[in-house]
Amino acid sequence: MARRYDTNDATDRTTGLREAASAVRRGELVVLPTDTVYGIGADAFSAEAVGDLLEAKGRGRNMPSPVLIGSPNTLHGLVTDFSETAWELVDAFWPGALTLVARQQPSLAWDLGDTRGTVAVRMPLHPVAIELLTEVGPMAVSSANLTGHPSPEDCDAAQRMLGDSVSVYLDGGPTPGNVPSSIVDVTGAVPVLLREGAISAEELRKVVPDLEVAN
Repeated sequence: MARRYDTNDATDRTTGLREAASAVRRGELVVLPTDTVYGIGADAFSAEAVGDLLEAKGRGRNMPSPVLIGSPNTLHGLVTDFSETAWELVDAFWPGALTLVARQQPSLAWDLGDTRGTVAVRMPLHPVAIELLTEVGPMAVSSANLTGHPSPEDCDAAQRMLGDSVSVYLDGGPTPGNVPSSIVDVTGAVPVLLREGAISAEELRKVVPDLEVAN
């Protein structure tokens, strides 16, 4: 039976974050609020948990899960060949609605799906998400919806779709909107905007003027 906690209530928040962290460490799934939409998350280093996450969403390995982190410093252990331009994007837009696709450290013992040696990573601008990520480390987190259905802007919508496949729901109230993060590929010499979301190409070009937009 899934447990749900209201993170706008101080006591419930403390209990909920403790229970969510314990669930993640056991290899179970949790739903958490972010600054874009609600996410379904698992321990990024548990291949079984990430597999359960993809299964809960009805999603294949060809659509690997992004990773959320609680601090930019965590990047040092996750990515390689991270350019000065990429760091400029981190400095300008993190925490926030910018996902960066970078080359992962080849030594990492994780399986996020068919990533071809890359990882999509983001630091969300949400206190509940940050607190959980700081406690448990990097999490594989995808939008908390069944594939093909709208991304949830509140916990009720997430729970209706995912039910008891999730152990703990952290209810932070409605999210600011259902606009997803923007995704920029920083694996090459020139950054490429793969998806324009909450941050426009115009805003990004104020920091990286040579940004290209994928066709």
